[in-house]
Amino acid sequence: MKKILCSFLFLVAGIGANAQDDPIVMHVNGQPVPRSEFEYNYNKNNSEGVLDKKNVEEYAQLFVNYKLKVQAALDNHLDTLSSYQKEFHQYRDQQIRPLLIPHNAMEDECKKYYDQMLASLQGKELLQPAHIFLRVPQAATEDVQAAAKARIDSVAQELKNGADFAELAKKVSQDPGSAARGGLLPWIGPNQTLKEFEDVAYSLEVGQVSEPFLSTVGYHIIKLMDKKPLESYDELKENIRRYLESQGLENQLAAQVLDSMAQQSSPQKTVEEILDEETERLCAQDNELKYLVQEYHDGLLLFEECSRNVWEPASKDTMGIASYFKANKKKYAWKEPHFRGLVYYCKNQADVKAVKKCLKGVPEDKWTATIREQFNKDSVMVRMERRLFKKGDNANVDVLALKDKSAKLNPLKDFPYAAVVGKVLKKGPEEWTDISNQVVTDYQRMREDEYVADLRKRYPVEIHEDVLKTVNNH
Repeated sequence: MKKILCSFLFLVAGIGANAQDDPIVMHVNGQPVPRSEFEYNYNKNNSEGVLDKKNVEEYAQLFVNYKLKVQAALDNHLDTLSSYQKEFHQYRDQQIRPLLIPHNAMEDECKKYYDQMLASLQGKELLQPAHIFLRVPQAATEDVQAAAKARIDSVAQELKNGADFAELAKKVSQDPGSAARGGLLPWIGPNQTLKEFEDVAYSLEVGQVSEPFLSTVGYHIIKLMDKKPLESYDELKENIRRYLESQGLENQLAAQVLDSMAQQSSPQKTVEEILDEETERLCAQDNELKYLVQEYHDGLLLFEECSRNVWEPASKDTMGIASYFKANKKKYAWKEPHFRGLVYYCKNQADVKAVKKCLKGVPEDKWTATIREQFNKDSVMVRMERRLFKKGDNANVDVLALKDKSAKLNPLKDFPYAAVVGKVLKKGPEEWTDISNQVVTDYQRMREDEYVADLRKRYPVEIHEDVLKTVNNH
């Protein structure tokens, strides 16, 4: 991993050798950021469709914060974690491995597959049959076999009398997949299905219906819907490519190349060492690839750093969250009352009062467990939903708790009696737990701002304004 990191730093810093073409736009803790890297990130994050677009100066500050977090992660040696290395290698390999495959290798494999398809047809055409199928187990008694034979003969007679094949297949066929499509099956070629089925199918003309026949799985009646020669390679190559890719052909070809390179290396190298070298070589040739791989590298480090040192600690700091909520309570005020509590539905009217009585004096966070224990232990007698409701969330809460005269009760099926237990909060939440997701997110954001401010004190930052002005303008 240290080798990979050194390679990235060399690739980024090394551009400074050609500073006239790619001048340095900033230094973060002494590390140079070339204009090409900044432009790559700026343009990617301010493309069409991005709602909160930033100008270059605004984005420069965000990019500094990004680089500072990555530097902190490196100082904390998070790049040495096996979990980080595994995830980074997965991302890296998705980009690098396909680039190692010879240009014509995929095309050759597609042609080879097509030639195998063509050979498998043995000069025959492709067929699209439909069938009506009655299953006969191999261990079926003579009576069961006789009943199936009588039934399929009856179906055949209905067809001869003018019944519609597709409609009859939907009603009668015991092949549920094709029955729903009127008996229609996928296109087939030789040796792709039961021999008895194939022999009969290839004996038919388009539109012709077979006599009933028995295969190893049961009775069939076939109607040949269409037939055609195999399409040309040019017509099928994209479908073949997609199919082979779905079967992992790209990974197989890349693995073959890497194994060959490792075996031919002197001294002997591992596949991972080969990938490290090829990553460095390819990134040196292609700025877009270099910055994409670096984006994976830095982004994973940033996420690990912030998770460990900001987001997770903040989410667990209940005292800090409570204090933050208390200091910012006005920020969370609402215009209309909310209801914090439980809406529940009973099968019996007597249970409505029984539930309220049962919950008296019980902490709110124990309500659902108490109802399960007292009323739903053997069977569900009470259904319930506990949370913070605003107007429009639940019609029953609107009527019973928020006293909305325009709303109407809407009890659940089989649970005709609706009721509520809880408290109407008129001006805003009483506790941070009322809106925990929102408050925790805001608290994490505040802690992250403090964290970034500390990083800016810890690491020197220098933005070269003259170069920044040339971004996307040179």
